[in-house]
Amino acid sequence: MDDFYRELIVEHYKNPAYKGTLDPNDFTYEDENPLCGDHIRVDLRIDENQIITEAVFSGHGCAISQASADLLMESIIGKPMDEVKNMTKETVLELLGIELGPVRLKCALLSLKVLKAGLYGIGNIEEELLEI
Repeated sequence: MDDFYRELIVEHYKNPAYKGTLDPNDFTYEDENPLCGDHIRVDLRIDENQIITEAVFSGHGCAISQASADLLMESIIGKPMDEVKNMTKETVLELLGIELGPVRLKCALLSLKVLKAGLYGIGNIEEELLEI
């Protein structure tokens, strides 16, 4: 089963469906993982009911950070902002489907950190505060 998820990660890394920028956007936020240099920017469009109607990411990094960003963007479209604010690291890990060590975990969670920090309006938010 791990092979299936590894293939999924490689596919989302090589052919991301949600990579790009939105201009105009209702939300944009970016940050990086200083340990490895991965960088993620998230752009969203949100309707009058606070539902995410479009979500994309841009940036660079390893296969895990880029694939998790693509999978996360796909998963939040159509969801209310309040529901997205309550996502946890388990959400991203379920999307990836494989166990990760501590170093790769930071890569995988960068897009969630960027998304939540931006939605909460907090720069340089610590993972512990967001239950990531």
